[in-house]
Amino acid sequence: MTALHQQVDPSSAAPGGERARRQLPPLPRLGETGGVVVALVVLMAVSSIAQPAFFTWSNMMNIVGANSVAMSLAIGSTFVIIAGGIDLSVVSMTAAAGMGFGLLLSSGAPTVVCVLGALALGAALGVVNGLLISRLGISFLVVTLGMASIAASLALVVKNGSTVDVFTKPAFGPVHTFATGDVGSVPFILIFDVLLVLVTAGVLRHTRFGRSVFAVGSNAEAARLNGINVKNTTAAVYALAGLAAGIGSVVQVGRLTGASPQIDPSLLNGVLAAVLIGGTSFSGGKGSIWGTVLGVLFLGVVQNIMTLADISSFWRQAVNGLLLILAVGLSAARWRSLRRRPAAETAAALTGDPR
Repeated sequence: MTALHQQVDPSSAAPGGERARRQLPPLPRLGETGGVVVALVVLMAVSSIAQPAFFTWSNMMNIVGANSVAMSLAIGSTFVIIAGGIDLSVVSMTAAAGMGFGLLLSSGAPTVVCVLGALALGAALGVVNGLLISRLGISFLVVTLGMASIAASLALVVKNGSTVDVFTKPAFGPVHTFATGDVGSVPFILIFDVLLVLVTAGVLRHTRFGRSVFAVGSNAEAARLNGINVKNTTAAVYALAGLAAGIGSVVQVGRLTGASPQIDPSLLNGVLAAVLIGGTSFSGGKGSIWGTVLGVLFLGVVQNIMTLADISSFWRQAVNGLLLILAVGLSAARWRSLRRRPAAETAAALTGDPR
């Protein structure tokens, strides 16, 4: 009678090899950013062997400085993409805010006023994007593409396409020191980047607003039903992207000693590729600031190696475009894998197959 009620362990009836296979612990997963870390380490190791000048402190700090604008724009774009959108106007807004910054410096205004003016202009353009998308329901692709053209035109018309030279302006001194100066052997811009990353990562992961951004990107309707103001959250992430463009404009002008109405057209591809390479889902709801930092560093190292190897700059746009396509492809592959995983785990539970 006891035997009739005895439960039989399915694994005990399996062959020895099958039982051993099932009892093996699962292979560790690299996570969303593990692959980027491995790729970055391998790339740096190979680069240091091929180019001895690569692994020097001065070259490392050159990578940081050269990618400080991209870092700011990529952090702002991370919020937008996690929320399920995309901003194609960040580079043009940076140019427009930079021209406004240059004009303020030329007018003799104090440094603080000039910096706040640049940040306010960038944020204002981002607010326009956010309101048009969240309140009027216009597609983010249409709005940001239109803003890209508007901001680019504004940057050109204010000085008829000319660059504003600010090197001799008294208020420019602190800005130049911030963008290119050092504390000992540590650049100011590196300290600023670290602080910017820590603050934004904290906001994204440990505040109600950050949780709202993830919720809106995952499922906007479910977020609304749970009491999240989807419209305000959407408007806020685009305002943050505009603020990031204002920050990038200050860094750009400080490094170039002038406000240019035009910025490298490949910068947008690099910014979007960095965010997606860093593990942020193209469909929204998933991502991190730390992953974006890794993506920016990865692309920065690639560009630095091309410079050290004396590869023509004409190829850089092609490389950025290729990496953007690969990043979107990887994001789509990760999304398909995440969608299949719950189904596989459910099937395993029903069949008693531990995974």
